Amino acid sequence: MPASYRNRVAAILGLMGACALGTTQNANAQSSVTLYGIVDGSLLYTSKALDPTTGQNAGHRYAFTDGGLSGSFFGMRGAEDLGGGMRAIFGLESGVSIANGAFGNSNGNLFGREAWVGVASRFGTLKAGLQHSPFFLAVYDVDPRDMSYFGSGLVTYLNNVFVTGLFNPNAISYTSPEIAGLQASALLALGGAAGNFQAGRQYSASLRYHLGSLTMDAALYSGNAGGSAASIPVPSVVEFNGRALGASYVFNDLTVKASYVQYKVAGSFNNRVYSGGASYRITPALNVDAGVWVTRDANDSSNNSVLASTGFAYSLSKATVTYGQVGFVTNHGGMRTGLSVNNALNLPVGTTAGVNVGIRHTF
Repeated sequence: MPASYRNRVAAILGLMGACALGTTQNANAQSSVTLYGIVDGSLLYTSKALDPTTGQNAGHRYAFTDGGLSGSFFGMRGAEDLGGGMRAIFGLESGVSIANGAFGNSNGNLFGREAWVGVASRFGTLKAGLQHSPFFLAVYDVDPRDMSYFGSGLVTYLNNVFVTGLFNPNAISYTSPEIAGLQASALLALGGAAGNFQAGRQYSASLRYHLGSLTMDAALYSGNAGGSAASIPVPSVVEFNGRALGASYVFNDLTVKASYVQYKVAGSFNNRVYSGGASYRITPALNVDAGVWVTRDANDSSNNSVLASTGFAYSLSKATVTYGQVGFVTNHGGMRTGLSVNNALNLPVGTTAGVNVGIRHTF
C-alpha cells in the first residue's frame, strides 16, 4: 500500500474517531465534530414503468427503494472557536444506497453531497467547496412536502435538470445574517477548465424574507455546460437558467406552501412548475401532508404533466419514523415526470399511480 494512500486512510479513520468521541480539544481553542445521518428504506409500487429503449410503458413495477422520505447518507460537521464571535467550520456528507451499499443520493463520489470548509461570524457565513446552491435551497424551503423522495418538488427538480444546482463543485458562497427579516445568499462555482472561464461556470442567488409565521423566497440560477464537473460520476452541468418564487405560512399545526419554479434548459424545454399544498400535525407523533405540481413547457404547450401526492409520517421515537405515501402523475406530449427519485424518476405518457411505504432512522 503506497504511503500517501495509507496517510489518507489514517486521516479519515482519525476524523471518524473524533466524531465518535463527539468533541475534541486543544490548548488554544474549543472545537467539536459531530457525526450524523439518515438511513431510509422503503417498498415502492408503480402501475407503470418507463422502458428506456422504447420510451413506452414497461408494465407495473415492485421495488425495494433506498429513500422514500429522504435519501440515506452520513456526514460530519465540525467547528472551531476562533474568538471574537468567529468560528472555522467544515462539512462532509456522503450519500449511500442501503439497497446495495454503493454510493447513492449524491454525485457519485465519496463525499458527493457536501464537502466544504468555511468561516462563520456575526457578519455571515462564507463557504468554499462542494455545496447546495441558494436556488435549490429556496425551492426546498417552499416545497409543500419538504422534498420527499416520493411525490414532491424534488422529483420535478431532478426530472428537469437532474443534480445541477443541487450539488455544486468548485463553489464559493456567502450567506448574510438575517437583518429585519431579510437574508441573502450568493454562490459562484468556477468551471475549472483552463483557458475557458465560462465552461461549467455556475452562479446562484436568493433572498429570503421571514416575518412571524410568513416566509417568502426568491431565487435564480444560471449554469453552463462543460468544465471539470462534467467528468464527475453523476455530472452536474446541465446548461439551464432557473427562477423560483414561493411562500409559506404557519397556522399553529397547519403549514401552507405555494411556489413557482422555472427550468429553462438551453436548446430544449422551458418548463414552469406551479405547486401548492399543506402539512398538518395531527398529534405530536403524526403528521400528514399533500401537494400538487403542475408542469408546463412554454416552448410546446402539448408537453405538460400533473403530479399529486399525499402521505403520513408516524414517529415511533425521536429518531425513527414509519411512513406511507400515495400519488399519481399524468404525462402528456414529451413530458416524462416521475413519482419517485429512485426507481421511478421518469414515467411514460398517460397516468401512473404509485404507493410507497417505509421506515427512516436518523442519528
